[in-house]
Amino acid sequence: MVANSSMARRSRNRFERGMVGNQRESVTLASHYSRFRVSDRVLLTGHSHQAWPDVAFEAQQQAWLDAAEHVDDKWERAFGRADQVRAGYRRLLDDPDGHIALGHNTHELVTRFLSALPLRDRPRLVTTDGEFHTIRRQLDRLESEGLEIVRVSARPDAPLAEGLARAVDDRTAAVLVSSVLYRDARIVDGLRDVAEACVRVGAELLVDAYHSLNAVPFSVVEMGLENAFVAGGGYKYCQLGEGNCFLRFPRDCRLRPVLTGWFAEFATRAHAPGDGGVAYAEGHLRFAGATYDPVSHYRAAAVFAFFREQGLGIGRLRGMSLRRIRRLASGIDALDLDPAVLRRDRTVPLSRRGGFLALESPHAAEICSKLRVRGVHVDFRGSTLRLGPAPYVTDTQLDEAMAALAEVVG
Repeated sequence: MVANSSMARRSRNRFERGMVGNQRESVTLASHYSRFRVSDRVLLTGHSHQAWPDVAFEAQQQAWLDAAEHVDDKWERAFGRADQVRAGYRRLLDDPDGHIALGHNTHELVTRFLSALPLRDRPRLVTTDGEFHTIRRQLDRLESEGLEIVRVSARPDAPLAEGLARAVDDRTAAVLVSSVLYRDARIVDGLRDVAEACVRVGAELLVDAYHSLNAVPFSVVEMGLENAFVAGGGYKYCQLGEGNCFLRFPRDCRLRPVLTGWFAEFATRAHAPGDGGVAYAEGHLRFAGATYDPVSHYRAAAVFAFFREQGLGIGRLRGMSLRRIRRLASGIDALDLDPAVLRRDRTVPLSRRGGFLALESPHAAEICSKLRVRGVHVDFRGSTLRLGPAPYVTDTQLDEAMAALAEVVG
């Protein structure tokens, strides 16, 4: 009994030291987000919009100063920031040799991808019924124009990757699927099998990795996605703010997007406009657009550098995220709420979910509104209440959120 009691005390002491360490880590990080006042309010909107570190404000100021000082010559500096953003995404994707095209949002990049497909000869696109609106709405519209859209069920009990691979045939131009589902944070396993099915019939694969980046480890190499397109952005877990999205495409890609901007003509001086063909530059410019606001890239380059300086690699970020999500889940379970009012899906372990906790409630909108009055910011989509704890959110704030939730639901 003495030995067991001693072991229990040591275990408890280690746990308490760990909790103190986690709290200190969050408080230290929070000091870098003073302009977003992350210490004064509980920001659990991490799946929708994370706060920006203070260096982002300084970077935006630098963009203005560069424009004022250098006028049209600012573009050399702007393109340098864009290269840094591409390098940041390449690190997050663990992608040694793919090309990274940049855009202000994923929709413009996904539509460029769609415009490059041989849809006259292969008028079939395969996707899931759990895709984010960027893909969902555009495919709905294309279907109304006569394209065949196959939607594989994204229910938790459905083998998603297997269903996608099975749906691919020689009339399929592309498969479009998320790596983490935006509704309930489920990680989609088996994307390698989908990629192999696409290669067998000559179809393309586009993976929406928006909800993976900086939240869940993602590796183009380990996942067998060297021949795939990958879309995503930095508005959420990367803390880059708006205007920072990308399309990764294979190094040997020869597709010719119909929706193409004049930046895609850079480095094609041998083909003057109107000389009998539309030329495309090599590398990332193949899917380039046109003139854009470079302020977002100043901000993104600074934030990527900040994450590296703070040692916030994906391994550490994933550990921080899981600790916070598990604390929230334990808090929800301890409330023992009526599942008709608020329930947590336990069919998929938290380790197989992304960077937020999804709760189902017919009162999600009302709960979200009442929590906001109490200084706790969450977001919802339909009947899904989403709690996204960012690295700067402390354990104390998580507990405050659970107390506020108990008060609201009670």
